[in-house]
Amino acid sequence: MKVGIACPYSWDVPGGVQVHIRDFTEELTRRGHTVSVLAPGDDDDDLPPYVVTVGRPVSVPYNGSVARVAFGPRIAARVRRWLLDNEFDVVHVHEPASLSLGLITTLWAEVPLVATSHSAMRRSRAMSAAQGILKSAFEKFTAHIAVSEEARRTVVQHLGGDAVLIPNGLYVDRFAVPPRPEWLSADGTLSFLGRLDEPRKGLQVLLEAWPVVHDAFPEARLLVAGRGEIDEIRRGIDPRHRDAVQFLGGVSDEDKAAMLASSDIYVAPHIGGESFGIVLAEAMAAGAPVLASELEAFRTVLDGGRLGALVPVGDSKALAAEAIAMLGDDERRQRYRQAAAAGVRRYDWSRVTEEILAIYEMAIAVGAGGADRHTFRLPRL
Repeated sequence: MKVGIACPYSWDVPGGVQVHIRDFTEELTRRGHTVSVLAPGDDDDDLPPYVVTVGRPVSVPYNGSVARVAFGPRIAARVRRWLLDNEFDVVHVHEPASLSLGLITTLWAEVPLVATSHSAMRRSRAMSAAQGILKSAFEKFTAHIAVSEEARRTVVQHLGGDAVLIPNGLYVDRFAVPPRPEWLSADGTLSFLGRLDEPRKGLQVLLEAWPVVHDAFPEARLLVAGRGEIDEIRRGIDPRHRDAVQFLGGVSDEDKAAMLASSDIYVAPHIGGESFGIVLAEAMAAGAPVLASELEAFRTVLDGGRLGALVPVGDSKALAAEAIAMLGDDERRQRYRQAAAAGVRRYDWSRVTEEILAIYEMAIAVGAGGADRHTFRLPRL
C-alpha cells in the first residue's frame, strides 16, 4: 500500500502529532508499505527521507499552545505537486480542522481520504468561523479517527460528524530501560515532562506542591524535562527546595525513557487542553507510577484511577498530599506498576496499526465501490 500522510505542524519542532506520525510511519514501513509524509519546513532541514517539506512555517496560537503551520497559495502549489507526483492508495490527514496544509490536502486530493483529529476543544472561534469550509472539506473523508473521546466530541460539536476511536500509539517495549543511578534518590524521585512555557501543562501547580512534598521527604528530588526559559522558573522556587529540582531541558527519546524509568512517581499536573495524554502511557510503559490531574482524557488512560492516581485539576494541595501518600506506600506504587504494565499494551503500535490499517482498507474499498462506509465496523482486536 502506498500511503500519503499530511502533517500539520513543522517537523523540526517535536510534538505529540509529529511523534505519532513518525512512529506510525516507521511501523508501516517495517510492514512493507510505502509512506510519504508532507509537512511544513524548509528544504534544507535535516529530515528523514520520507518527509517532503512545503515551505517555511509560521507560528500561530492554537489550543493553548503555539503551532508552527503552513498555509497559502505557495503551499497549495506544493501540496498539489506532492499529490500529482505520487499515486497514493490512501491519504491520511492529521488535524484536518487546523488551518494548515492538511486542509489544503483535503481540498485537492482525489484519492480515498482518512482523517485523524488529536485536539480537544470545547470552544473554538476559529473553527466556528470556518465551519462552512470545514464541513465541505470533511465531506470528502471516507473515515474519521479521533484519538480520544474528547477529540471525538470536538469533531461532533464543531463539525457535526463522527469519528472512530483509535488511541495514540507507542512502542511499549522501548521504555523498558534501566534507571539512571544519578537520577535516583533515597526518598524517591518525581518527574515532569512538558513545554515549560505552556501554562496548560501545569508545571506551576507542581512547583507550588513541591515544597510540601520536599519537607515531608527531604531527600526526594524532582526532575523537570522540557523546553523553555529555565532561569526564571528556577528563581521562583523557594531557595530551601530549589537544589532538589533538576531541570533537564529538552530530552531525547532515550533520555525520556530513562527519566521515566528512574521515577518513583511521574506527575502530570496539566490543567486543560489535553485530548489523550501519551506521556502517561509512556510513563506506564517505563514502570513509573502516575499521579495526574483528573482531566477526562487522563481518567481514560488511567482507567478511572485503576492504573494511576488522580487529583482535582489545579489543586496543588491535593497534589502534594497524594504525592506524599504515594511516596510513603511502596506496595501501592507496585500495584500501579503491575496494573499499568498490562493496561498499557492496549496502546502498543502492534495493535493500533492494525486498527488504522483496517480503516485504510475500508476507505480504499469504499473508493472502489466495494463497501459502504456507514455499515463498516472495526474488527475486535
